[in-house]
Amino acid sequence: MIKWGILGAGRIAATVGADMAASSGSEVVAVGARDLGRAKTLADALGAPRAYGSYQELVDDKDIDVIYVATTHAQHHEHALLALRAGKSVMVEKAFTLTEREAREVIDEARARNLFCMEAMWMRMNPLVRRAVDLVRDGRLGTVVAVNADHGQYFPYDPANRLFDMAAGGGALLDLGVYSAAFGWLFLGEPDTVTSTGSLAPTGADLTAAMQWGYDDGRFAQLSCTSGAATPCVATVMGTDGWLSLGTPFYRPLTLTVQRRGEEREVITDSLPGNGFGSEIAEVERCLGAGLTQSELSPWADTLGIMRVLDGVRAQLGVHYPADGVGDIA
Repeated sequence: MIKWGILGAGRIAATVGADMAASSGSEVVAVGARDLGRAKTLADALGAPRAYGSYQELVDDKDIDVIYVATTHAQHHEHALLALRAGKSVMVEKAFTLTEREAREVIDEARARNLFCMEAMWMRMNPLVRRAVDLVRDGRLGTVVAVNADHGQYFPYDPANRLFDMAAGGGALLDLGVYSAAFGWLFLGEPDTVTSTGSLAPTGADLTAAMQWGYDDGRFAQLSCTSGAATPCVATVMGTDGWLSLGTPFYRPLTLTVQRRGEEREVITDSLPGNGFGSEIAEVERCLGAGLTQSELSPWADTLGIMRVLDGVRAQLGVHYPADGVGDIA
């Protein structure tokens, strides 16, 4: 039985925490937040026996195996390091950190302490996404030529909302575009060139980002995100012998459509219990049970590489966070 501590008591902590509590291999034993009342409310909802009014108390709880870092993007670096330095493994909500530099510092700490560390990119563990990866690896689409992915959700502009708050790591790119980028990386790997365009909110947060990834062998990816409109949230992988499509949304798909040249279209469906995070939680359970420090489904190298690309996109868009250090973005 894996014993979880949840660091943060917001919406995503409650959503993922419910699936942790429902897993036969996990138990939520404590919740920590700056507001003890909010921590108690979430702990009660999840059946956790303890609640703390500080993050330090949470990570010092000797009964916890792994900490789920569920605070805002700008806090992930600090809170992941806090947990690791207390001897706790971590699952860090996406986007993993604000920058590649911060991501590397967290991963280096985990490596030095021989502790498990994983970005909570649940899309990578989704059964239909894994099926799509297997189909491509088996050559069902021939040679992959291109990937498209769009992720748009409508958020009315509010400078107090975390999505537009630069101090909280706001912006569509790290909140929504990280899914599009992770999908492109999953099927094409690191791009050789990245060209980006977009628009900014009055606070300086990115409202939209459109990325064109290029590869020296001619492959390409067109990846986009926006907080200004609800988009289909569909992702497509195209090859010389056919294409496949996931959605809607592609990061939590219930359908996988496969069209091979000259064959009838195949539609594969699936259902996800709870809130859809069960496969991610099961992967943490598997890795901790096997004594692994990283997951092959969400490896450190991919987390670092995607953050490096997103740093470059931010530089092209002109998005600068207060926490950016020298050299984080050009």
